[in-house]
Amino acid sequence: MVATNQLVEIRWHGRGGQGAVTSAELVAQAAIHEGKFAQAFPSFGPERRGAPVLSFVRVDASQPIRVRTEIREPDVVVILDPSLLRIMKVTTGLKGDGLVVVNSRKTPEELKQEFGITQPVFVVNATKIAREILGVNITNTTMVGALVKATEIVKLDAMVGPLQHRFGRLAERNLAAMKRAYEETTAYSKEGVGVRD
Repeated sequence: MVATNQLVEIRWHGRGGQGAVTSAELVAQAAIHEGKFAQAFPSFGPERRGAPVLSFVRVDASQPIRVRTEIREPDVVVILDPSLLRIMKVTTGLKGDGLVVVNSRKTPEELKQEFGITQPVFVVNATKIAREILGVNITNTTMVGALVKATEIVKLDAMVGPLQHRFGRLAERNLAAMKRAYEETTAYSKEGVGVRD
């Protein structure tokens, strides 16, 4: 598990229109609400809908964050679109004791073997949850639930305010998707799937 009493750096991988930037902002807002220091920002480039995009979050429980650069050696990598695993090395720079949080129908063990991931992998079928609860294939709030389960970077309840502020009347469904993802996120361990590493 990531040590949340120190600086934690999270890199989000998604595609344009999937909400990777929104996810980063929501987590940062929740961390600030809890009295932590946080920042969130995207990686700007020639993005278009469907093109790969990056966003970043830093959270520190004890001191202001002075660095403003892109995160090249993250503690956590969150992957909103599983197809990105095939076209880019999303775990580049990931710390040896880091975590990978993936939207996938596959098991953590299958992903570790297929893509050679040595760090713990947490998986949730965020696409299925988003379609069933939100009616669209936008997995941002769903993946926030998976991130919170994997890292405990913030308490799940701390996400309520940011989601209500961001989504207004749609917040209730986004909260439901986030909570379901939190419950359904599984991890691989030597003992088997379905436990937290």
